[in-house]
Amino acid sequence: MDTGITTKLKIMKPANEVFEAIVDPEKMSNYWFSSGTGRVEQGKTITWRYDEYDAEGIIKVLEVVENKKIVFSWGGSSQETVVTITLKELDKTAAIIEVNESGLKEDDPEIVNKMLGQKEGWVYMLTCLKGYLENGANTLRASLIH
Repeated sequence: MDTGITTKLKIMKPANEVFEAIVDPEKMSNYWFSSGTGRVEQGKTITWRYDEYDAEGIIKVLEVVENKKIVFSWGGSSQETVVTITLKELDKTAAIIEVNESGLKEDDPEIVNKMLGQKEGWVYMLTCLKGYLENGANTLRASLIH
């Protein structure tokens, strides 16, 4: 069984602007996590914090290709997954962003719920990113209710 999830969205901004919104913690705080301990760079370990949920996650940045690709692992040793974010510039005004998350455990009795939850989270994150970059909306972050 393939336990990976994929989410794609077109954003009406150049790939370099989308990339910067992900790797720069100050920009990221406008639509996703409330803060990050550093810029996303290959080889770094960074903590992303969600003040609204009193939660944080530690990511290990595995690969960064400027304006094209970001790969990181998160979730701790027992639930670690790998996230690959790729950017494809369509032209100077638009990019396709794709998020793939793999490594969810096939034998986990909650696998379907976890896959649905992760897919929901990525759709929400990309929607907030789109709202931020295209329209300057910075009040969407942390509005998802479970």
